This record gives sequence, structure tokens and C-alpha cells, in this order.
Amino acid sequence: MQATTTPIVRDIVLIGGGHSHVGVLRMFAMQPLAGVRLTVVCTDTDTPYSGMLPGYIAGHYDFDAVHIDLRRLAEFAGVRYFRDEVVGIDRRARKVLCRTRPPLPYDLLSINIGSTPQLARVHGATEHALPVKPIRRFNERWLALLARVRAHAGTTTIAVVGAGAGGVELTLAMQYRLRGELVALGRDPDELRFHLFSADTQILPTHNAAVRGAFERALAERRVVVHRNAEVVDVAAGRLQTGNGETLAADEIVWVTQAGGAPWLRDTGLALDGQGFIRVRDTLQSESDPLIFAAGDCASLIDRPLEKAGVFAVRMARPLAANLRRSLLHEPLLRYRPQRRWLALISTGDRHAVASRGWLFARGDWVWRWKDWIDRRFMRRFSELAPMAEGAAPATTAIPLDEAEQTQTISAIAMRCGGCGAKVGATVLSRALASIHPVERDDVLIGLHAPDDAAVLRVPPGSALVHSVDFFRAFIDDPWLFGQIAANHALGDIFAMGGAPQSATAIATIPPGLENKVEDTVFQMMAGAVSVLNDAGCALVGGHTGEGRELALGFAINGLIDEELLGVLRKGGMRPGDALILTKPIGTGTLFAAHARLQARGRWIDAALASMQQSNRLAVPCLIAHGATACTDLTGFGLLGHLIEMTRPSGVDAEIDLGALSLLDGAAETAAAGILSSLQPANVRLRRALQNQPEALQHPNYPLLFDPQTAGGLLASVPAPNAEDCIAALRRLGYTHTARIGRVLPPGEAMEPIHLRT
Repeated sequence: MQATTTPIVRDIVLIGGGHSHVGVLRMFAMQPLAGVRLTVVCTDTDTPYSGMLPGYIAGHYDFDAVHIDLRRLAEFAGVRYFRDEVVGIDRRARKVLCRTRPPLPYDLLSINIGSTPQLARVHGATEHALPVKPIRRFNERWLALLARVRAHAGTTTIAVVGAGAGGVELTLAMQYRLRGELVALGRDPDELRFHLFSADTQILPTHNAAVRGAFERALAERRVVVHRNAEVVDVAAGRLQTGNGETLAADEIVWVTQAGGAPWLRDTGLALDGQGFIRVRDTLQSESDPLIFAAGDCASLIDRPLEKAGVFAVRMARPLAANLRRSLLHEPLLRYRPQRRWLALISTGDRHAVASRGWLFARGDWVWRWKDWIDRRFMRRFSELAPMAEGAAPATTAIPLDEAEQTQTISAIAMRCGGCGAKVGATVLSRALASIHPVERDDVLIGLHAPDDAAVLRVPPGSALVHSVDFFRAFIDDPWLFGQIAANHALGDIFAMGGAPQSATAIATIPPGLENKVEDTVFQMMAGAVSVLNDAGCALVGGHTGEGRELALGFAINGLIDEELLGVLRKGGMRPGDALILTKPIGTGTLFAAHARLQARGRWIDAALASMQQSNRLAVPCLIAHGATACTDLTGFGLLGHLIEMTRPSGVDAEIDLGALSLLDGAAETAAAGILSSLQPANVRLRRALQNQPEALQHPNYPLLFDPQTAGGLLASVPAPNAEDCIAALRRLGYTHTARIGRVLPPGEAMEPIHLRT
């Protein structure tokens, strides 16, 4: 979470994580602009570098070598990263519309989303062809194709539609890899049959004759059948047909042509070209909206159409970053001047490549090594990151503001009042909460629907009140997601007691700034929180919001429980012989400590956030149905701390099987690297409760006994005969990492109640 003392006055939103935008992120990291907040919205944390994709397909690189970790890069740059899919733009309101989250306001907007396959133009292609674009989604399709070819007995025929540089290079890369796979399986590599379809009279139409000749020879040597003047007009299951009537039976049909703009762009009102790409001036501004920029394949220069090549997207990054900055500073914009000729290095599948630039031509293994050196150097710019030293990149340039904004900014940076003078303004709050609709309950007599000095609730006869409170500062830069996790974390104690949440009272601190920025932060955070509260049937009935340097949120939760069930899921009900069950993996503490140091992969953080968002609500009835004797939710004290809270009142000992612990992806790696939560040392003091077992101290999972959890799973004791059925039932409910991690033992004579098994 990036904390700043400078009020946010302008928002730049970047849609997509393409080659231009990753360059923009790095440039703003090196030279930030005071008062300007960048947010990148993208569906995939791992964004591919197109130049190395054929090498990945051929098996020369692993996944991480050819993908830029967008979440990690954003953390390095101090940029908010929102993982979501954009579905539209409300230009009148200046908001980006996302699939799962509230609209996101912008002052400037940039779009770098590549191209989208236009399969619908060819009958049957959508259902039966495998599109290469968007490239970011190709990996899962490629792995599935790889698995099908391995499992397919006998001859496999693969058709590649599109004979430009991308189609030719991909054909040779796939053939090289798949032949190697068949050889490794002891099968005949000649079982593979490749066909390449070109709608033109020749392959590689934008390259010189020498380059075309080199690849024609390479394809002939590899026995790839090339079909010229063969536009594919119909695709069916296991078959394609060309415009000249030719038909081919094919097991796999790979589509590397006819890409266009994303469908949602058509509804934005932006000027588009005939293929649906955004028409932009040489400043990279939209022809129809100066507040919107576009770069890469999704952009179409008005004065000079460009080939859809990654080299242009990379070169656009510098003028795009400069013009976003200059737009906010009201300075003249720079012109993007694309090179007339550019170097293309095209591989032949093996470690051999061809160089093409205008009429120039060269080929050889040395060209591949040259290409490899260039590509790896490019990727190092986005992978070799280190946390910025405090104040290492000062941002002092002032953003021009109107008179009202200047007044608000002076107020935001002035010495703030204490007491109730530090509250967020009533008008800001009312606007922010106007679109949030808490669930309505009959037992909420006075709440947000009829605000008063306090909420009034009814406790039904025969029910007891369960009450809990949690509060913590934001650990991610996404207020909507943070609101969801904070609410889920606060509800955990109620669920762990077997209670049904009734009401929630919020307390939040919001960094000061312009009213519209504060308003949006409150709205985003509370919208996320209320979505979780509503799903749990818990009514938000009030709260308090004040100013603070860092975003923070907590809830006091009231729940109801049948008085007859009061003893069912308390911590002190464990019995010897019970099995210990944990419903969610552990490791959030070490992972987010590593994330703050840029030492965690973005996909590890994605998985941890998904786990934090998973409610414990459905798990509790399942545990009760299988005879659970005790239960608690894992939070700040870690697994060991919460287990001690259960064994002591139960008067029992317990044994943990370190090898059975379910861990979040990456937690073992970050813990092994010694990257641990700041709360870890306090939790480690509880090791005195462990029996002295030197071999356990060497187990890689040992440090994670003390790892503090946020919105963790449930730790429960269940009668041993019911354990396997309980675990199976929990997994069917979506708790796929549920594990039996130990057992409850009779009390021993030793003072240490927790035993470890390795």
C-alpha cells in the first residue's frame, strides 16, 4: 500500500497491460508527478512479451521468462493495480466501467489492450478455431493443445490460418516443440502434419523477397504444406474450407489472422477505423476525445497506418508517458514519429533466426543469439526491480488547478483538526454512500435507512447476541478489494462462533484530498465492504469516517445465535481423538511482506487475495453437521497462537503434522527466503508451547506456524470418524484446500501442549 503526504488531485487510468503501458509505468516510477495517481486495470497479472512468445512455444523459455509481472511492476511504480475486465467507458461522467467492480473515475485515460480475434466473420471459427490473440490468453490454450497432441494416438493434423510473420513463426515454433514432445514419448515425430493457409499469393507479404525465400525453404524442409490464395471461409469440427473450394480435415485449427478492436470500443463513441481500432492523432490522443489516449495494436494512426507489430507499441511508451504528463501540466504535446523501417528478428523454431529490415536480410544461429540478447535485455527492465528509497524520486512539479481545487488542496495539506474536526465532511459522505444499498432486515429498527444518533436493533426471543470488532490499515492499493477483505475478516469471528451476522458498524480513516477523490475512495471501499456484508445478510447500520494518512477500515459486527447452540462452536470444546481440520491455506503474512519488498510474484498475491475474499459462511454449517466440537478463525496470532487458544480451555494437547499444512502459492518460497510479517516475532514467542523437537525446527513449514493471517480459514476439531466425510463436503462447497493437519491428544504431563510431526 503506497502512502503519500501529497493530496491526490488528478487520476490517470491505464486500461490494459500492453507493451506501451508497462513502459509508462516504469517511466512514471522514475519520475512521478506530485498529486497524480496512476491506476492500471488489467485482466491478467502476467502480461506476455510478444517478441519471446514463439521461443516459449518452442520450449526455449519458461513462462516467467516471457511474462512481465504487472502487479509487481505496479507496486514498484507506486501505481494502483486493479485486476478486472473493462467493459466500457462513460465519457460524459469520465468513468471506466468494469465487469465486477464499481465505475472508476479518470481525469486522463489511456488504452493499450492489443487486438481481439474477429472470428465471427468466418462461419464456425468462433466455435472450432483456437485464436492466438489476445496473446495474454494464449498460454492456457497452448497448454491444452499440447496435452491433446500428447494424448492423441496416430497422425495429428494442425492447420494454421494466417501466413504473416506471426503465423509463420508460430507454425515453426509449434512444430519444433511438438516433434520434440513426440520423440520424448518414443513416438514418430512424422505423425505431425502442418498446413499453413495464406489469403495472399505469398507468405510474409510485408517483408522482402530474400526473407520470404528463406522461410519458404524452411517450411519446405520441415514439410509444412503452404496453401496460397487460400482464404479460409468456413470452419467446422475437424474441418476447414477455403474460398476456392479446398477442404482440409484438421485435428487443430490455430487462428493467427483477422484481428480487430475489442467489441466494447464500439459503444464508447470514440472514432474507430474499419477494423474497430481507435483512431489517434500523432500525439496518440483519440481523434474524438483529447482526454483519451491509445497505443499499441488497439490504436490506428490517422495519418500513417502501421503494421500491428510489437516494436511500435514499445516505441510508443515514451511519447505516451510524456504526453500524459504534459496534458496535466497544460504543456504542448509531443508528436509520435514511427520509424519508416524497423528491424524484425523472426525465429525458425529452432535456435535460428532471420533478420529483416527494409531490403536487408541476414540469417543464422548468431541472429537468434542476438534476438535472445535484445529480448532478455528488454525484459530485465521490468523484472530487475528494487524498492525505491524514501524520497529517491522526488515529485515536485505542480499540477495546474482551478480556484476551487486550489482551496481544497490547501485545506488538505494544512494542519488537520483533531477530534470530530477530523471527520470526513457530511456532504462527501452522503454522496459517496448514496449508491450503496445495505441489505434490509426487519430486526434493524433504526439504521442507515433512518439515520439517528445510534442504530437500534431487535434481538429475537431465544437468541443471544454475538459481538466482535476488527480494524486494520490497507495492505493493498485497491480500496474496493480492501473493503471486501476487511468485511470478510470482521465477519470471521461471528461465523466461527456459529452465529448469523445481523448488523455492522464501520469505522474508517481516509487520506485527505480533493473532495471528489475522497468521495470516490469512500465509495469504492464501502461498496466492496457492503457487497460482502449483504451476501452474509448483515446490515450496515452506521459508522464513523475520519481523515488519516493511510487508508484503514474496520467493523463492529453483531450476530445472533440460538441460545441452545451457545456451546457448540466455542474454542474450549476439543476432545482427545478429534481430527484437526483447516479450511483454507495459510501464508498471507509472509506473502504480503514479500510483496512490499517486490519479492513476491503477482500471481501469488492474486491467489492470496482470492483466498481472503472467500467467506467462511458456508463452512460453518458443514462443520456443525459433521459434529465439530470446537472452532476458531485464523487471524493475527497465526496457526499456533489460535491452536493454543483452543487447547488451553479444552484441557488437551494437540499434534500438528507440518507436512500436511496447506499453503498459499509462494508462501514456502518467501518464508524460506526469511521474508516474514512484522507481527511474526511476537507470534514466535509462543514457541514455548511446543515440545522440544529439533527436527521440526528444520522443516520448511515450521516458520508458517507463526504467520499472521488476514481473513484466514477456520480451524476446527471434528470427531475422527467424521473427518474424511467432512473434508470431502467442505471441498465440494469450494474450500478446495481443506486439509487434516493434525489431531487432539489427551493432556500430557509435560508443560508444552503442542506436539509437532514431520
